[in-house]
Amino acid sequence: MAQRAPAPDPAPRRPAPRAPVRLRFRRRALAALPGETLSQALLRADLVPWTRSLRYHRPRGPFCGLGQCTGCLVNVGGEPNVRACQAIARDGDVVQDQNGWPSSRWDLLELLDLIFPRHLDTLHGLRRPAVFTPLYQRVVRRLAGYGKLPPGAPPPFPRSLQWDAELLVVGGGPAGSAIAEGLAGRFPELSVLLLDRHRRGSLPEATPGNLRRHRGASLIFLPPPEPSGPFRGLVALDSGATAEVTARRVVLATGGYDASLVFADNDRPGIYTGDGALAVVPPDSPPPFAHAALVGATPRAAELLRVLGPAVEHLVSLEPLDPRARQEWEGLGPRVLDDRLVLGSTGGRRVDGLRLKDRRSGALERIRADAVILAVRRLPNVPLFSQVGAALEWRAGVGAYFPVLWPSGETSVLGLYAAGEAAGFSGMEAALSSSERVVSALTAELRGERPSLPPAPPGERNGPEQVPFLLSYYHEWLRSEPRGKAFLCPCEDVVVEELDEAVHEGFQGTEEIKRVTGTGTGLCQGRYCLPEALLLLSVLEGRSPQELGYITQRPPVWPVYLGGLAPPPLPDPASEVPASETAEEEP
Repeated sequence: MAQRAPAPDPAPRRPAPRAPVRLRFRRRALAALPGETLSQALLRADLVPWTRSLRYHRPRGPFCGLGQCTGCLVNVGGEPNVRACQAIARDGDVVQDQNGWPSSRWDLLELLDLIFPRHLDTLHGLRRPAVFTPLYQRVVRRLAGYGKLPPGAPPPFPRSLQWDAELLVVGGGPAGSAIAEGLAGRFPELSVLLLDRHRRGSLPEATPGNLRRHRGASLIFLPPPEPSGPFRGLVALDSGATAEVTARRVVLATGGYDASLVFADNDRPGIYTGDGALAVVPPDSPPPFAHAALVGATPRAAELLRVLGPAVEHLVSLEPLDPRARQEWEGLGPRVLDDRLVLGSTGGRRVDGLRLKDRRSGALERIRADAVILAVRRLPNVPLFSQVGAALEWRAGVGAYFPVLWPSGETSVLGLYAAGEAAGFSGMEAALSSSERVVSALTAELRGERPSLPPAPPGERNGPEQVPFLLSYYHEWLRSEPRGKAFLCPCEDVVVEELDEAVHEGFQGTEEIKRVTGTGTGLCQGRYCLPEALLLLSVLEGRSPQELGYITQRPPVWPVYLGGLAPPPLPDPASEVPASETAEEEP
């Protein structure tokens, strides 16, 4: 009997498109794509701005893309100060703008920006005649703060958790994951805890049983350990709960970020860091700009060009380029303008161009740009190193502080290691190579052997310090007297002119400047203003950045609910929960 021929394989089915996410903003119905953040959805609907600045109520938009600045704060379902660049749009979300009167799109308090064209002095205030002081204080209180407290009583605070581990790894990027997985695989009896503050991303299929991962968890307090004692820190969870963590060894792989750049009107919506530009691009969709200007001829700029492609129209280099380098950049698509000063941006409610000055000829020019992307330099996240007491060194070639490391990756604090971009290694190859050295060193320590370290990661900076290019750049930029407010600290609306006045009044060093102007006290904890403040103060005071010092890092270095720092309430004896039902995992 003849056999029936096998049926042909069916054509592969395409995944059915998921239904759009429905939400409301300013009484307007919106449809977000599945997996989109609120920032991506609002930008696609052209609803910028949705927040205002603290003092001048200038329009603001997404900037850092990492949830560290104040440019994308919104109110979601009555909860204020939600970071729109990190919040995934959910069906039924009711999103409202904040910090604008009557709304952030049409804010009457924006008149303050016109009334005070230089800057608003909130430090000295109106003290004479004394009868106006209470009125002045009421005005300042009305201007200060972000949004309003939610109505009603707060929900009960979650129970504090207790986590113990032999090894704590902070940062779930390539370097941190490689260290946690490598050591957990080599030592099945070793308890390893990996924290990552970003919730997005999928966990690997195969995870060693002795490795615990927690997403949406930020280590906010890690004091120096007691002699021969363990590290004891405080972790904030996205759920609002906290966890007390204890570990014998700690690896900080907190990564890096794209720095800011000071120029006039550098706070307009549409101005992003490299991280911010990537964060506003929806998945499988074009970016919300088509004629961007990319500032900086750096390896980071090349990465952004490969992702953003034809959406970048101009490449603006602050330094001169040789003919070969210029040809290579032009081969990537954009028009190249090198050896330029960025004087300021143009536009209204969002950026529409850049004002430049040719440093060779002195000629002024304006280019169109519906987005400005800053890729001048990439810096390590060092607040936790400073907080725990690790020694930092100034690297003039980059213009930033880095942790001082032994060849093994260990810092000046015994038992504290650093890897990846946080340790000063840029690029995937260097980050993974630095993590390999940490794994080798800890493996030898746990086995009681002498470490045999692999070769030093490529790009390790151990040579003599270079003359920082940005010092000469900012010196020339200050002499150009750019028109408009140049924001040093966008979180607190501090402009460069306030910095200049404080120096002329006799205040010196970063710590005094912080107390006088408020620089470094905003939501980003100085990540975007302090590196530029060090360079500008070095020019204004005529001292090296090393002489200026660094601010004292005080917890929290990541914003958390105040209740997370308070001790938990005493338990009610009538509602005691058995110890066996107390979970150590994230709720």
